[in-house]
Amino acid sequence: MNAIVLSALWGVIMMYTGVLSKKASVARAMALVGICLLVVVSALDLFGMPLVSVRTTGMLEFSNYGHLYVTVLLVCTAVYLLLSLDSMEEAVGQLSDHCALIFFSLAGICVTVSFKSLLMLFLGIEIMTIPLYILAASDKRNLKSNEAGLKYFLMGAFSTGLMLMGITLLYGSYGTFVNEGMNLGMGLLSPMAIAGIVLLMVSMAFKVSAAPFHFWTPDVYDGTPTVFTSYMASIVKAAAFFAFLRLFETAFGKMQPNWQALMAVLTAATLVVGNVTAVFQQSVKRMLAYSSIAQAGFMLMAVFALNVTGKQGLLLYAAAYSLATVGIFAVLTHMKDYTYEGFNGLARHEPLLAGLVTVFLLSLTGIPLTAGFFAKYHMILAVLKDGGMNWLAILAVLCAAVSVYYYFRVIQAMYFKDGPDPGLRFNGTLKGALLLAALLIVVLGIHPDWLLSLMNL
Repeated sequence: MNAIVLSALWGVIMMYTGVLSKKASVARAMALVGICLLVVVSALDLFGMPLVSVRTTGMLEFSNYGHLYVTVLLVCTAVYLLLSLDSMEEAVGQLSDHCALIFFSLAGICVTVSFKSLLMLFLGIEIMTIPLYILAASDKRNLKSNEAGLKYFLMGAFSTGLMLMGITLLYGSYGTFVNEGMNLGMGLLSPMAIAGIVLLMVSMAFKVSAAPFHFWTPDVYDGTPTVFTSYMASIVKAAAFFAFLRLFETAFGKMQPNWQALMAVLTAATLVVGNVTAVFQQSVKRMLAYSSIAQAGFMLMAVFALNVTGKQGLLLYAAAYSLATVGIFAVLTHMKDYTYEGFNGLARHEPLLAGLVTVFLLSLTGIPLTAGFFAKYHMILAVLKDGGMNWLAILAVLCAAVSVYYYFRVIQAMYFKDGPDPGLRFNGTLKGALLLAALLIVVLGIHPDWLLSLMNL
Protein backbone atom coordinates (compact mmCIF):
# COMPACT_ATOMS: atom_id res chain seq x y z
CA MET A 1 0.00 0.00 0.00
CA ASN A 2 2.86 2.38 0.76
CA ALA A 3 4.24 1.92 -2.77
CA ILE A 4 0.84 2.83 -4.26
CA VAL A 5 0.63 6.07 -2.29
CA LEU A 6 4.26 7.04 -2.83
CA SER A 7 4.27 6.37 -6.58
CA ALA A 8 1.12 8.46 -7.09
CA LEU A 9 2.51 11.22 -4.85
CA TRP A 10 5.84 11.21 -6.68
CA GLY A 11 4.05 11.52 -10.00
CA VAL A 12 2.52 14.77 -8.73
CA ILE A 13 5.93 15.89 -7.44
CA MET A 14 7.44 15.27 -10.88
CA MET A 15 4.73 17.43 -12.46
CA TYR A 16 5.52 20.32 -10.12
CA THR A 17 9.24 19.77 -10.71
CA GLY A 18 8.67 20.57 -14.37
CA VAL A 19 6.85 23.77 -13.42
CA LEU A 20 9.40 24.98 -10.88
CA SER A 21 12.55 24.06 -12.79
CA LYS A 22 13.23 23.67 -16.50
CA LYS A 23 16.58 21.96 -15.94
CA ALA A 24 16.66 18.35 -17.11
CA SER A 25 19.27 17.53 -14.46
CA VAL A 26 16.79 18.40 -11.70
CA ALA A 27 14.07 16.22 -13.23
CA ARG A 28 16.56 13.39 -13.69
CA ALA A 29 17.68 13.57 -10.07
CA MET A 30 14.10 13.70 -8.77
CA ALA A 31 13.09 10.69 -10.86
CA LEU A 32 16.03 8.62 -9.57
CA VAL A 33 15.36 9.66 -5.97
CA GLY A 34 11.70 8.72 -6.39
CA ILE A 35 12.35 5.25 -7.77
CA CYS A 36 14.96 4.56 -5.07
CA LEU A 37 12.45 5.53 -2.39
CA LEU A 38 9.87 3.26 -4.00
CA VAL A 39 12.28 0.31 -3.95
CA VAL A 40 13.06 0.94 -0.27
CA VAL A 41 9.39 1.31 0.70
CA SER A 42 8.42 -1.86 -1.17
CA ALA A 43 11.31 -3.78 0.42
CA LEU A 44 10.19 -2.63 3.87
CA ASP A 45 6.69 -3.91 3.10
CA LEU A 46 8.22 -7.21 1.97
CA PHE A 47 10.09 -7.65 5.25
CA GLY A 48 7.05 -6.75 7.34
CA MET A 49 8.07 -3.23 8.29
CA PRO A 50 5.58 -0.94 6.50
CA LEU A 51 5.96 2.78 7.08
CA VAL A 52 2.20 3.27 7.31
CA SER A 53 -0.62 0.76 7.74
CA VAL A 54 -3.68 1.57 5.67
CA ARG A 55 -7.06 -0.15 5.92
CA THR A 56 -8.29 -1.13 2.46
CA THR A 57 -11.73 -2.53 3.50
CA GLY A 58 -11.22 -5.75 1.57
CA MET A 59 -10.49 -4.10 -1.80
CA LEU A 60 -6.74 -4.81 -1.83
CA GLU A 61 -4.70 -7.68 -0.41
CA PHE A 62 -0.95 -7.53 0.12
CA SER A 63 0.62 -10.96 0.09
CA ASN A 64 4.31 -11.66 0.53
CA TYR A 65 4.48 -12.88 -3.06
CA GLY A 66 2.83 -9.69 -4.26
CA HIS A 67 5.26 -7.49 -2.31
CA LEU A 68 8.20 -9.46 -3.73
CA TYR A 69 6.86 -9.20 -7.26
CA VAL A 70 6.37 -5.43 -6.95
CA THR A 71 9.88 -5.04 -5.52
CA VAL A 72 11.35 -6.92 -8.49
CA LEU A 73 9.43 -4.73 -10.94
CA LEU A 74 10.53 -1.56 -9.15
CA VAL A 75 14.18 -2.65 -9.23
CA CYS A 76 13.80 -3.29 -12.97
CA THR A 77 12.22 0.16 -13.32
CA ALA A 78 15.19 1.70 -11.52
CA VAL A 79 17.53 0.06 -14.03
CA TYR A 80 15.27 1.26 -16.84
CA LEU A 81 15.38 4.87 -15.64
CA LEU A 82 19.16 4.77 -15.24
CA LEU A 83 19.43 3.62 -18.84
CA SER A 84 16.71 5.75 -20.37
CA LEU A 85 16.53 9.22 -18.84
CA ASP A 86 19.09 10.74 -21.20
CA SER A 87 17.46 9.13 -24.23
CA MET A 88 14.04 10.20 -22.99
CA GLU A 89 15.12 13.81 -22.90
CA GLU A 90 16.61 13.63 -26.41
CA ALA A 91 13.60 11.84 -27.88
CA VAL A 92 10.65 13.82 -26.51
CA GLY A 93 11.93 16.56 -24.17
CA GLN A 94 9.88 17.61 -21.11
CA LEU A 95 11.55 14.95 -19.00
CA SER A 96 9.62 15.70 -15.82
CA ASP A 97 6.21 15.25 -17.48
CA HIS A 98 7.08 11.90 -18.99
CA CYS A 99 8.63 10.69 -15.74
CA ALA A 100 5.41 11.71 -13.98
CA LEU A 101 3.47 9.46 -16.38
CA ILE A 102 5.78 6.56 -15.55
CA PHE A 103 5.26 7.04 -11.81
CA PHE A 104 1.48 7.19 -12.29
CA SER A 105 1.75 3.96 -14.30
CA LEU A 106 3.73 2.41 -11.43
CA ALA A 107 0.87 3.30 -9.07
CA GLY A 108 -1.44 1.33 -11.36
CA ILE A 109 1.01 -1.57 -11.38
CA CYS A 110 0.99 -1.70 -7.58
CA VAL A 111 -2.83 -1.73 -7.54
CA THR A 112 -2.93 -4.39 -10.27
CA VAL A 113 -0.65 -6.68 -8.30
CA SER A 114 -2.70 -6.39 -5.09
CA PHE A 115 -6.35 -6.34 -6.20
CA LYS A 116 -8.88 -8.38 -4.25
CA SER A 117 -11.96 -7.12 -6.06
CA LEU A 118 -12.64 -7.12 -9.78
CA LEU A 119 -13.35 -3.40 -9.54
CA MET A 120 -9.81 -2.80 -8.29
CA LEU A 121 -8.48 -4.97 -11.12
CA PHE A 122 -10.24 -2.68 -13.59
CA LEU A 123 -8.98 0.49 -11.88
CA GLY A 124 -5.44 -0.83 -11.56
CA ILE A 125 -5.15 -1.81 -15.22
CA GLU A 126 -6.59 1.51 -16.37
CA ILE A 127 -4.26 3.55 -14.14
CA MET A 128 -1.37 1.43 -15.44
CA THR A 129 -2.20 1.74 -19.15
CA ILE A 130 -3.69 5.23 -19.64
CA PRO A 131 -0.26 6.92 -19.21
CA LEU A 132 1.10 4.48 -21.80
CA TYR A 133 -1.32 5.78 -24.44
CA ILE A 134 0.28 9.21 -23.99
CA LEU A 135 3.82 7.85 -23.97
CA ALA A 136 3.16 5.84 -27.15
CA ALA A 137 2.12 9.03 -29.00
CA SER A 138 4.66 11.30 -27.31
CA ASP A 139 6.72 11.88 -30.47
CA LYS A 140 4.13 14.24 -31.91
CA ARG A 141 5.98 14.93 -35.18
CA ASN A 142 6.27 11.23 -36.02
CA LEU A 143 3.24 9.76 -37.79
CA LYS A 144 4.19 6.23 -36.67
CA SER A 145 4.13 7.39 -33.04
CA ASN A 146 0.72 9.02 -33.54
CA GLU A 147 -0.55 5.82 -35.15
CA ALA A 148 0.87 3.73 -32.28
CA GLY A 149 -0.86 5.89 -29.67
CA LEU A 150 -4.19 5.71 -31.51
CA LYS A 151 -4.01 1.95 -32.04
CA TYR A 152 -3.01 1.34 -28.44
CA PHE A 153 -5.86 3.54 -27.20
CA LEU A 154 -8.48 1.87 -29.41
CA MET A 155 -7.36 -1.66 -28.53
CA GLY A 156 -7.12 -0.73 -24.86
CA ALA A 157 -10.62 0.74 -24.88
CA PHE A 158 -12.00 -2.31 -26.67
CA SER A 159 -10.39 -4.79 -24.27
CA THR A 160 -11.52 -2.70 -21.29
CA GLY A 161 -15.07 -2.91 -22.59
CA LEU A 162 -14.77 -6.69 -22.71
CA MET A 163 -13.42 -6.71 -19.18
CA LEU A 164 -16.29 -4.61 -17.85
CA MET A 165 -18.85 -6.82 -19.59
CA GLY A 166 -17.21 -9.92 -18.09
CA ILE A 167 -17.20 -8.34 -14.62
CA THR A 168 -20.87 -7.45 -15.04
CA LEU A 169 -21.82 -11.00 -16.02
CA LEU A 170 -19.86 -12.47 -13.11
CA TYR A 171 -21.53 -10.07 -10.70
CA GLY A 172 -24.87 -11.14 -12.08
CA SER A 173 -23.92 -14.78 -11.47
CA TYR A 174 -22.36 -14.53 -8.00
CA GLY A 175 -23.60 -11.22 -6.58
CA THR A 176 -20.10 -10.09 -5.59
CA PHE A 177 -17.02 -8.43 -7.04
CA VAL A 178 -14.66 -10.08 -4.53
CA ASN A 179 -12.42 -12.78 -5.99
CA GLU A 180 -12.93 -15.36 -3.24
CA GLY A 181 -16.69 -15.01 -3.50
CA MET A 182 -16.57 -16.58 -6.96
CA ASN A 183 -14.13 -19.37 -6.16
CA LEU A 184 -16.85 -21.64 -4.79
CA GLY A 185 -15.90 -24.95 -6.36
CA MET A 186 -16.29 -26.82 -9.61
CA GLY A 187 -20.03 -27.39 -9.74
CA LEU A 188 -22.13 -26.57 -12.80
CA LEU A 189 -21.40 -23.10 -14.13
CA SER A 190 -24.24 -21.00 -15.46
CA PRO A 191 -24.02 -19.71 -19.06
CA MET A 192 -23.66 -16.19 -17.63
CA ALA A 193 -20.65 -17.20 -15.52
CA ILE A 194 -19.04 -19.03 -18.44
CA ALA A 195 -19.46 -15.97 -20.66
CA GLY A 196 -18.00 -13.75 -17.93
CA ILE A 197 -14.91 -15.96 -17.49
CA VAL A 198 -14.31 -16.13 -21.24
CA LEU A 199 -14.66 -12.35 -21.63
CA LEU A 200 -12.19 -11.74 -18.80
CA MET A 201 -9.79 -14.24 -20.34
CA VAL A 202 -10.01 -12.51 -23.74
CA SER A 203 -9.61 -9.09 -22.14
CA MET A 204 -6.48 -10.12 -20.23
CA ALA A 205 -5.16 -11.82 -23.38
CA PHE A 206 -5.40 -8.45 -25.13
CA LYS A 207 -3.50 -6.79 -22.29
CA VAL A 208 -0.63 -9.30 -22.40
CA SER A 209 -0.67 -9.56 -26.22
CA ALA A 210 -1.47 -13.27 -26.34
CA ALA A 211 -2.43 -14.75 -29.72
CA PRO A 212 -4.83 -14.36 -31.46
CA PHE A 213 -5.32 -11.03 -29.66
CA HIS A 214 -1.76 -9.87 -30.31
CA PHE A 215 -2.21 -8.03 -33.61
CA TRP A 216 -1.85 -4.54 -32.10
CA THR A 217 1.51 -5.30 -30.50
CA PRO A 218 4.05 -5.09 -33.39
CA ASP A 219 2.75 -1.78 -34.77
CA VAL A 220 2.40 -0.18 -31.34
CA TYR A 221 5.85 -1.30 -30.17
CA ASP A 222 7.41 -0.28 -33.50
CA GLY A 223 5.80 3.16 -33.61
CA THR A 224 6.29 4.05 -29.95
CA PRO A 225 9.54 5.89 -29.19
CA THR A 226 12.03 3.13 -28.45
CA VAL A 227 12.83 4.54 -25.02
CA PHE A 228 9.22 3.89 -23.94
CA THR A 229 8.77 0.61 -25.82
CA SER A 230 11.16 -1.11 -23.42
CA TYR A 231 9.03 -0.11 -20.42
CA MET A 232 5.78 -1.17 -22.09
CA ALA A 233 7.16 -4.49 -23.33
CA SER A 234 8.79 -5.55 -20.07
CA ILE A 235 7.68 -4.10 -16.73
CA VAL A 236 4.08 -3.34 -17.71
CA LYS A 237 3.64 -6.72 -19.38
CA ALA A 238 5.06 -8.55 -16.34
CA ALA A 239 2.59 -6.71 -14.09
CA ALA A 240 -0.32 -7.64 -16.38
CA PHE A 241 0.69 -11.30 -16.17
CA PHE A 242 0.66 -11.19 -12.39
CA ALA A 243 -2.89 -9.82 -12.56
CA PHE A 244 -3.81 -12.60 -15.00
CA LEU A 245 -2.41 -15.23 -12.62
CA ARG A 246 -3.99 -13.69 -9.53
CA LEU A 247 -7.40 -13.41 -11.18
CA PHE A 248 -7.56 -17.03 -12.26
CA GLU A 249 -6.01 -18.35 -9.05
CA THR A 250 -8.19 -16.51 -6.55
CA ALA A 251 -11.44 -16.16 -8.50
CA PHE A 252 -11.51 -19.21 -10.77
CA GLY A 253 -8.94 -21.60 -9.27
CA LYS A 254 -11.43 -24.28 -8.21
CA MET A 255 -13.05 -24.07 -11.65
CA GLN A 256 -9.73 -24.87 -13.36
CA PRO A 257 -10.96 -27.99 -15.19
CA ASN A 258 -13.62 -25.86 -16.86
CA TRP A 259 -11.22 -23.36 -18.48
CA GLN A 260 -7.82 -25.10 -18.56
CA ALA A 261 -8.25 -26.53 -22.07
CA LEU A 262 -9.06 -23.08 -23.45
CA MET A 263 -6.01 -21.66 -21.67
CA ALA A 264 -3.85 -24.41 -23.19
CA VAL A 265 -5.03 -23.48 -26.69
CA LEU A 266 -4.34 -19.80 -25.98
CA THR A 267 -0.85 -20.62 -24.70
CA ALA A 268 0.01 -22.88 -27.65
CA ALA A 269 -1.21 -20.33 -30.20
CA THR A 270 0.83 -17.58 -28.55
CA LEU A 271 4.00 -19.70 -28.54
CA VAL A 272 3.66 -20.70 -32.19
CA VAL A 273 2.54 -17.33 -33.61
CA GLY A 274 5.13 -15.33 -31.68
CA ASN A 275 8.09 -17.53 -32.60
CA VAL A 276 7.19 -18.18 -36.23
CA THR A 277 6.49 -14.53 -37.06
CA ALA A 278 9.66 -13.35 -35.26
CA VAL A 279 11.73 -15.52 -37.62
CA PHE A 280 10.71 -13.48 -40.67
CA GLN A 281 11.36 -9.98 -39.27
CA GLN A 282 14.16 -7.84 -40.69
CA SER A 283 13.95 -5.12 -38.05
CA VAL A 284 15.38 -6.02 -34.65
CA LYS A 285 12.78 -3.79 -33.00
CA ARG A 286 9.90 -5.64 -34.69
CA MET A 287 11.62 -8.95 -33.96
CA LEU A 288 11.67 -8.04 -30.27
CA ALA A 289 7.97 -7.11 -30.51
CA TYR A 290 7.08 -10.52 -31.90
CA SER A 291 9.46 -12.27 -29.51
CA SER A 292 7.63 -10.55 -26.64
CA ILE A 293 4.53 -12.38 -27.87
CA ALA A 294 6.50 -15.63 -27.79
CA GLN A 295 7.70 -14.88 -24.25
CA ALA A 296 4.06 -14.21 -23.32
CA GLY A 297 3.32 -17.79 -24.33
CA PHE A 298 5.79 -19.04 -21.72
CA MET A 299 4.38 -16.76 -19.03
CA LEU A 300 0.86 -17.99 -19.79
CA MET A 301 1.99 -21.44 -18.70
CA ALA A 302 1.96 -20.19 -15.10
CA VAL A 303 -1.72 -19.27 -15.47
CA PHE A 304 -2.42 -22.62 -17.11
CA ALA A 305 -0.81 -24.64 -14.29
CA LEU A 306 -1.72 -22.55 -11.21
CA ASN A 307 0.89 -24.19 -8.98
CA VAL A 308 3.81 -23.03 -6.88
CA THR A 309 6.35 -23.89 -9.56
CA GLY A 310 4.49 -21.69 -12.03
CA LYS A 311 4.48 -18.79 -9.58
CA GLN A 312 8.23 -19.23 -9.06
CA GLY A 313 8.72 -19.25 -12.82
CA LEU A 314 6.66 -16.10 -13.28
CA LEU A 315 8.73 -14.30 -10.65
CA LEU A 316 11.96 -15.31 -12.37
CA TYR A 317 10.46 -14.37 -15.72
CA ALA A 318 9.53 -10.92 -14.43
CA ALA A 319 13.15 -10.31 -13.42
CA ALA A 320 14.92 -12.01 -16.32
CA TYR A 321 12.66 -10.82 -19.13
CA SER A 322 12.38 -7.25 -17.85
CA LEU A 323 16.12 -6.78 -17.30
CA ALA A 324 17.06 -8.32 -20.65
CA THR A 325 14.44 -6.38 -22.60
CA VAL A 326 15.29 -3.07 -20.94
CA GLY A 327 18.98 -3.68 -21.64
CA ILE A 328 18.57 -4.51 -25.32
CA PHE A 329 16.25 -1.60 -25.97
CA ALA A 330 18.67 0.76 -24.21
CA VAL A 331 21.30 -0.15 -26.81
CA LEU A 332 18.75 -0.07 -29.63
CA THR A 333 17.70 3.45 -28.61
CA HIS A 334 21.16 4.78 -29.49
CA MET A 335 21.31 3.05 -32.88
CA LYS A 336 20.25 4.64 -36.15
CA ASP A 337 19.78 1.36 -38.02
CA TYR A 338 17.29 -1.06 -36.41
CA THR A 339 17.94 -3.87 -38.92
CA TYR A 340 20.19 -6.84 -38.22
CA GLU A 341 22.82 -5.21 -40.43
CA GLY A 342 22.95 -2.32 -37.98
CA PHE A 343 24.61 -4.70 -35.48
CA ASN A 344 27.29 -5.82 -37.94
CA GLY A 345 30.75 -5.61 -36.40
CA LEU A 346 29.56 -4.20 -33.07
CA ALA A 347 31.87 -6.57 -31.16
CA ARG A 348 34.92 -5.08 -32.91
CA HIS A 349 33.96 -1.46 -32.24
CA GLU A 350 32.27 -1.84 -28.82
CA PRO A 351 33.27 -5.21 -27.28
CA LEU A 352 31.75 -4.49 -23.86
CA LEU A 353 28.37 -3.49 -25.29
CA ALA A 354 28.36 -6.51 -27.59
CA GLY A 355 29.11 -8.80 -24.66
CA LEU A 356 26.30 -7.33 -22.57
CA VAL A 357 23.82 -7.56 -25.47
CA THR A 358 24.86 -11.19 -25.86
CA VAL A 359 24.03 -11.88 -22.20
CA PHE A 360 20.59 -10.31 -22.67
CA LEU A 361 19.90 -12.34 -25.82
CA LEU A 362 21.11 -15.58 -24.21
CA SER A 363 18.72 -14.96 -21.31
CA LEU A 364 15.78 -14.36 -23.65
CA THR A 365 16.69 -17.57 -25.47
CA GLY A 366 16.86 -19.54 -22.23
CA ILE A 367 20.51 -20.60 -22.30
CA PRO A 368 21.93 -22.05 -19.03
CA LEU A 369 23.78 -19.74 -16.61
CA THR A 370 21.26 -16.99 -17.31
CA ALA A 371 18.05 -16.21 -15.43
CA GLY A 372 16.02 -16.88 -18.56
CA PHE A 373 16.99 -20.57 -18.44
CA PHE A 374 15.53 -21.14 -14.98
CA ALA A 375 12.48 -19.02 -15.83
CA LYS A 376 11.67 -21.27 -18.80
CA TYR A 377 12.61 -24.38 -16.83
CA HIS A 378 10.14 -23.55 -14.06
CA MET A 379 7.38 -22.82 -16.57
CA ILE A 380 7.85 -26.14 -18.36
CA LEU A 381 8.13 -27.98 -15.04
CA ALA A 382 4.89 -26.34 -13.86
CA VAL A 383 3.05 -27.76 -16.88
CA LEU A 384 4.57 -31.21 -16.35
CA LYS A 385 3.59 -31.17 -12.66
CA ASP A 386 0.03 -30.34 -13.67
CA GLY A 387 0.15 -33.63 -15.60
CA GLY A 388 -2.84 -33.02 -17.82
CA MET A 389 -1.29 -31.74 -21.07
CA ASN A 390 2.36 -32.70 -21.43
CA TRP A 391 2.21 -31.88 -25.14
CA LEU A 392 2.22 -28.21 -24.16
CA ALA A 393 5.62 -28.61 -22.48
CA ILE A 394 6.99 -30.34 -25.60
CA LEU A 395 5.67 -27.54 -27.80
CA ALA A 396 7.31 -24.96 -25.51
CA VAL A 397 10.69 -26.69 -25.83
CA LEU A 398 10.38 -26.75 -29.64
CA CYS A 399 9.42 -23.07 -29.71
CA ALA A 400 12.38 -22.22 -27.48
CA ALA A 401 14.59 -23.97 -30.05
CA VAL A 402 13.07 -21.84 -32.82
CA SER A 403 13.85 -18.69 -30.85
CA VAL A 404 17.56 -19.55 -31.03
CA TYR A 405 17.48 -18.67 -34.72
CA TYR A 406 16.28 -15.07 -34.50
CA TYR A 407 18.09 -14.18 -31.28
CA PHE A 408 21.38 -15.63 -32.48
CA ARG A 409 21.12 -13.69 -35.76
CA VAL A 410 21.94 -10.58 -33.72
CA ILE A 411 24.90 -12.33 -32.04
CA GLN A 412 26.10 -13.55 -35.44
CA ALA A 413 25.92 -10.01 -36.84
CA MET A 414 27.89 -8.59 -33.91
CA TYR A 415 30.69 -11.15 -33.89
CA PHE A 416 30.94 -12.70 -37.35
CA LYS A 417 30.15 -9.85 -39.76
CA ASP A 418 31.95 -6.63 -40.56
CA GLY A 419 30.30 -3.26 -40.50
CA PRO A 420 30.99 0.44 -39.95
CA ASP A 421 31.33 1.94 -36.50
CA PRO A 422 27.73 2.52 -35.31
CA GLY A 423 28.92 5.49 -33.28
CA LEU A 424 27.61 4.25 -29.95
CA ARG A 425 29.16 6.27 -27.16
CA PHE A 426 27.76 5.23 -23.79
CA ASN A 427 28.85 7.17 -20.74
CA GLY A 428 29.94 5.50 -17.52
CA THR A 429 26.47 5.62 -15.96
CA LEU A 430 24.84 3.86 -18.91
CA LYS A 431 27.54 1.21 -19.13
CA GLY A 432 27.32 0.68 -15.37
CA ALA A 433 23.54 0.23 -15.54
CA LEU A 434 23.86 -2.23 -18.44
CA LEU A 435 26.55 -4.12 -16.51
CA LEU A 436 24.30 -4.21 -13.43
CA ALA A 437 21.42 -5.67 -15.46
CA ALA A 438 23.70 -8.31 -16.99
CA LEU A 439 25.19 -9.22 -13.59
CA LEU A 440 21.72 -9.65 -12.08
CA ILE A 441 20.76 -11.93 -14.95
CA VAL A 442 23.88 -14.06 -14.49
CA VAL A 443 23.55 -14.19 -10.68
CA LEU A 444 19.92 -15.33 -10.97
CA GLY A 445 21.01 -17.82 -13.62
CA ILE A 446 23.57 -19.35 -11.27
CA HIS A 447 21.65 -19.08 -8.00
CA PRO A 448 17.91 -18.48 -8.57
CA ASP A 449 17.15 -19.50 -4.99
CA TRP A 450 18.57 -16.14 -3.96
CA LEU A 451 15.32 -14.63 -5.23
CA LEU A 452 12.93 -17.56 -4.79
CA SER A 453 13.81 -17.93 -1.10
CA LEU A 454 12.28 -14.52 -0.45
CA MET A 455 8.86 -15.99 -1.32
CA ASN A 456 8.94 -17.82 2.04
CA LEU A 457 9.44 -14.78 4.26
